[in-house]
Amino acid sequence: MDTTGTTATDTTQARRLGPRPLPLHLMTAAWTCLSSSAGLALLKQGLLPLKPELRADAESLIAELRRVDPARFAAALSEEARRLLDQLAAGIQAYRRHPYRRDLEDPQAVWTQGATRLVDYGGPEDGLPVLVVPSLINKAYILDLSRGRSLVRHLAARGLRPLLVDWGRPGEQERRFTLSDYIAGRLEDALDETIKLTRRKPAVLGYCMGGNLALALAERRRRDIVGLALLATPWDFHAGARYRYDQVMPALAPSMAAWLETLGELPVDALQMMFFTLDPFLVIRKFRQFAALDPDSERARAFVALEDWLNDGVPLAAAVAKECMQGWYGENLPARGAWRVAGRPVRPERIELPTLILVPARDRIVPPPSAAALLPAMAGAVAISPRLGHIGMVVAEGAPQWSWRPLTEFLLRLGPEPEGRRAGRGRGAPV
Repeated sequence: MDTTGTTATDTTQARRLGPRPLPLHLMTAAWTCLSSSAGLALLKQGLLPLKPELRADAESLIAELRRVDPARFAAALSEEARRLLDQLAAGIQAYRRHPYRRDLEDPQAVWTQGATRLVDYGGPEDGLPVLVVPSLINKAYILDLSRGRSLVRHLAARGLRPLLVDWGRPGEQERRFTLSDYIAGRLEDALDETIKLTRRKPAVLGYCMGGNLALALAERRRRDIVGLALLATPWDFHAGARYRYDQVMPALAPSMAAWLETLGELPVDALQMMFFTLDPFLVIRKFRQFAALDPDSERARAFVALEDWLNDGVPLAAAVAKECMQGWYGENLPARGAWRVAGRPVRPERIELPTLILVPARDRIVPPPSAAALLPAMAGAVAISPRLGHIGMVVAEGAPQWSWRPLTEFLLRLGPEPEGRRAGRGRGAPV
């Protein structure tokens, strides 16, 4: 989706450039191959630093290598490296040449403000409206990815009325935004427009970072909302983390601040590099596997659809990036009760609404303990943990059964409101 009226389809018609950032993935693959030969030589000479618990295995491996013809082993190692690189290159080329293009037509936007649009996905006019809030980092059409893999169209088909917030690409105005501008400004305006359009209080559904925005909205305007659904929403940013973010972020802060001040945003490829650190070899594995797929198969088309979205990201406004990197990951402000929106702390315990929290069991982007940390703070919340990943929970083959279905059932149970009843107390109304 795009703020100029084009659809997400248009964004993938140009020549594919992914996986982004391509040089990083190619260098990782090349270094993996080169380091294997170098590591072997160091291992044989006893110069390779080893953890104490690995020393016995290393000595056993060295003993086995002494029984192998060195020239033949070196040739086999070289051949395996060449095979890995050939498979990776073949997978990337197959992806770039694949004929799939997203051909879903975006429904008409019912409201726009700056780069932001509110897209009405239909459903019955008397169906419960659901304000759907995606992340600011990636484009909104992950929730409307392709035919058969569209959460918002599924909700509409089940009798709900989803209205999707499409943040768009930050323009001149949004490049100066903070999280408060997005939440207390754009998102509250989108809520008011939803109420005005449907004449009903909506449920609010947030995905990933969009869940944090949705939760803050619900805390500020809880009398205008009938329920809350949070999908893979991080809250305790240090729980289950691979890194000591409280140590890493302060060290990065000076260089990051200079970079953000110069560029005015955190670029897409910089965001992709951050995701790369979670699993540096993921792209290598999945593109090697893709090279072996029948390009006409449904599995291949699903792969290309998702990769197109992954490589179609948007930058993050500088102030928002700073709040997220330093405030959320570095200082863990949400879990400490110190995250403020428009000067007011965001306190989940104040949200006395029916709440469903989906915590994907295989999530490597938002560790399950991070998302589950909301449960003790929200007395009325219930949680389910589908055996899916962070993105898989909305687009995987098993998503309709393991995450869409319980989510839809929860929203339908929120029940109808009397016809004609007007909701909305207005922004900043006392609660």
